[in-house]
Amino acid sequence: MAHITINPDRVIGRISKNIYGHFSEHLGRCIYNGIFVGRDSAIPNVYGMRSDVVAALRHIKIPVLRWPGGCFADEYHWQDGIGPLEERKRMVNTNWGYVVEDNSFGTHEFLELCSQLGCEPYINANVGSGTVREMAEWVEYVNSEGDSSVVRTRWANGRKEPWGVRFWGVGNENWGCGGNMRPEYYADEFRRYQTYCRNYGENKLFRIACGPNTDDYRWTEVLMQQAGRFMDGLTMHYYTITGTEWAHKGKALQFSDTEYYELLRKACRMDELVTGHSRIMDRYDPSHRIGLIVDEWGSWHEVEAGTNPGFLYQQNTMRDAMVAAIHLNIFNRHCDRVIMANLAQTVNVLQSVILTDGDRMVLTPTYHVFDLFKAHQDAEAVDCFVETAKVGTDEWTVDHITASASKKDGRMTLTLANLSMDEAEEITVFCPNTGSVNGRILTGDARQYNDFGNEQVTIQAFDEFLVKDQAITLTVPGCSVVELTIA
Repeated sequence: MAHITINPDRVIGRISKNIYGHFSEHLGRCIYNGIFVGRDSAIPNVYGMRSDVVAALRHIKIPVLRWPGGCFADEYHWQDGIGPLEERKRMVNTNWGYVVEDNSFGTHEFLELCSQLGCEPYINANVGSGTVREMAEWVEYVNSEGDSSVVRTRWANGRKEPWGVRFWGVGNENWGCGGNMRPEYYADEFRRYQTYCRNYGENKLFRIACGPNTDDYRWTEVLMQQAGRFMDGLTMHYYTITGTEWAHKGKALQFSDTEYYELLRKACRMDELVTGHSRIMDRYDPSHRIGLIVDEWGSWHEVEAGTNPGFLYQQNTMRDAMVAAIHLNIFNRHCDRVIMANLAQTVNVLQSVILTDGDRMVLTPTYHVFDLFKAHQDAEAVDCFVETAKVGTDEWTVDHITASASKKDGRMTLTLANLSMDEAEEITVFCPNTGSVNGRILTGDARQYNDFGNEQVTIQAFDEFLVKDQAITLTVPGCSVVELTIA
């Protein structure tokens, strides 16, 4: 039996809604055919944005969307994606599949998408192959009301009012595909680039520096020491794979019991990484002015057979749903430092929440986890102590139960996951002043997934619990995610 003790009076911090953010790159079918089909498409759309995808993302209250990359960001020149479609520059996307990029989805289209979604845009600018002037003028084009040539170009392209974009990333993975830079060099580049990105009107930029890959703690140390006072956020990337080599990753659908627990154990490592990088940030920023932004995370498996290997298309099982629940509970518990996270990637790429095929759309198990967790957005995280055993194999073990809790508008939300592949667990939840309780559950075999015309995994109502003397007793099946709403 596991025990969860909730202390509503001990507030950890506010869970920024942006922890539930997403990431869309010019990669495979994420944007083209996934999000954007063009105004002339027979697929229902508004200004080229798929209506079904927009409605699905609005349902899970997507708060922020990162674009245009990823590795693509440091080869992207924003001027190529504005103006009449027939005049936009064509390029070959050498990062992802060597396909032609016609730039029909550019700045105006992205910001139109964010408007339809009701979310904040997060633009990642080009440092690797771009210039200071290029980034400065992009900020001016998007945010300025002044009568400059740059702004007049925006007017000519049909937009009079500025958008007022706050979140700006200064480069992406500059330790790798963004220029193979040393941290000392990038720190100086960040200081230089951010200097010329101006605030316009009342809009104050939130300047985001490229942070470390996984456990590169030296990168964090150098950036905080040499550029900390110039940044508002620092990124961190970590992907969860099975196997020891990127070239020989495990498969999304065919995996052993051992590989199930391996993936979950590696997902749990996010807690160690956030703790380690936060510890360094605390030394230079004890007031927590600078936010940690995990703007790329999720499962990375081999691509599905018969698909372009440069498109990173993979299916999504209940095992991936467990990975999502692990991460979101970790981010909730670290909300005093983690202010944004962006799952990679929104549609058709890596651990996506939506898959499309022509005019068909399917919601993945990961999508439903975001649905179960959405009540945490902008709520106050409270102390949630879990006493649980370990499950797994000899080599890979995880906590049987993972959980987090928050309060908002007179309600408590508890999200918990049973990480066992197939073993149910009885759980007692102690929570003062417990009133009425409502539940929802996502459960299924670890290898179950949703395919077009065959959605096996969906959220169901959950009422198999007993409330007595400020305690809630419930039995949760293996490989399940549960949301309890406590009045």
